[in-house]
Amino acid sequence: GADDAAYIRKVIDVQRKLELSSRAVLLFSLFPPAWLAGTTGLSIAKILENMEIGHNVLHGQWDWMRDPKIHSTTWEWDNATPSDMWKHSHNELHHTYTNVLGRDNDLGYGIMRVDEEQKWSPFHLGQPLWNAINACFFQYGIAAYDLEIGRYLKRRAHLDAESKASFRGQVGKVLRKVRKHATRDYLVHPLLSGPSALTTLGANVTANLVRNLWTHSIIMCGHFPEGVETFTKASIDGETRGEWYLRQMLGAANIDGGPAMHMMSGNLSFQIEHHLFPDLPSNRYAEIAPQVQALFDKYGLSYVSGSFPKQLASAWHKVFRLALPNDFPSKAAAEITERPAVAVGAAA
Repeated sequence: GADDAAYIRKVIDVQRKLELSSRAVLLFSLFPPAWLAGTTGLSIAKILENMEIGHNVLHGQWDWMRDPKIHSTTWEWDNATPSDMWKHSHNELHHTYTNVLGRDNDLGYGIMRVDEEQKWSPFHLGQPLWNAINACFFQYGIAAYDLEIGRYLKRRAHLDAESKASFRGQVGKVLRKVRKHATRDYLVHPLLSGPSALTTLGANVTANLVRNLWTHSIIMCGHFPEGVETFTKASIDGETRGEWYLRQMLGAANIDGGPAMHMMSGNLSFQIEHHLFPDLPSNRYAEIAPQVQALFDKYGLSYVSGSFPKQLASAWHKVFRLALPNDFPSKAAAEITERPAVAVGAAA
């Protein structure tokens, strides 16, 4: 309705004014207070653009307004991956095959073991490091797996010329967008700052890092905490619509918090509700959450929710736990108990 339309227009207006004013303040970033204020404002603006605005507009949550400026078919966001590529990998694949091993690319991003049933290899020992690196460069990691580079390399020898040309075109599209954003953040804005060029450059690097770390953390909290279920390919054979909804409910987790937490997370703090109704305007998730939770309670299902620190710690615990073989704890315990006792007080 009108209130919902006013909400998203206000959020977009606030975000744009915050970004513009923050960039203006950073023209004087040589002075520490200006650097701190400008960097903080720019970080928040980038998070708002990606989370509450970009992610949700691209889901089609505001298409009903029929505003060509706020529509999933025309919106291009401040992210390395082009909108059309992201909509395919996220809206079509992730939301269709949520938490299905081997079908949902968001599940471990192709670099992590996320379930005990997945075969362990020594490569997985490094997954806490891979995940930390991915968090720092998250927008580029998303672009890389939206391109499905690994899948392309495996199939390249069997692809025809048209398919290879299409892939190269997609890569070129990503690189052009990366170059455009890098030019804005790391060249034009610093140069406009004159004597403050280096500090403004540092501010842009920091703001992008903060946005990447925050976005990665929110998404980790939505699908990786202990208690969230994963599914095999075989389990969805012949899946009914009702079973699809059940999988969405069991394959997501929420974050407890107030209005600021919900806004800064793009309302993905209501990840369960979002997966049930991905095209519902994000400001409505808090309204339906009690009804969804009541449904969980009615059927004895686990409504996985917790504070941001709790959910993030749980997700990282799983990353570390699954970096090791399933039988590692029992083997380690057995080795300790089998060690011969060391004599105490032996003669020198």
